[in-house]
Amino acid sequence: MSNGDIDESVQAELTRLRESIDNIDAAVVHMLAERFKCTQQVGRLKAAHALPPADPSREARQIARLRQLAENARLDPAFAEKLLTFIIAEVIRHHETIARS
Repeated sequence: MSNGDIDESVQAELTRLRESIDNIDAAVVHMLAERFKCTQQVGRLKAAHALPPADPSREARQIARLRQLAENARLDPAFAEKLLTFIIAEVIRHHETIARS
């Protein structure tokens, strides 16, 4: 079925929803950029004070916190944990790079 075969009201609703998705995606990217700006500052602070790049107890608390937030928001907590785990791995990689420089 091509777009020309879709009822106009359905197409309008699809367009409206997709525009909302695009706006949310943009907000997520900007929020991640802000988060990484903060974690870069943490990395520099850790490097300046010879602290390890990873903080497993903090990471565990963050994962538990995010899982609870996800449950409250009716988002799959396992998905939220996977997302945060991915982000944390990238943050640690950045911290290791900062520590080496």
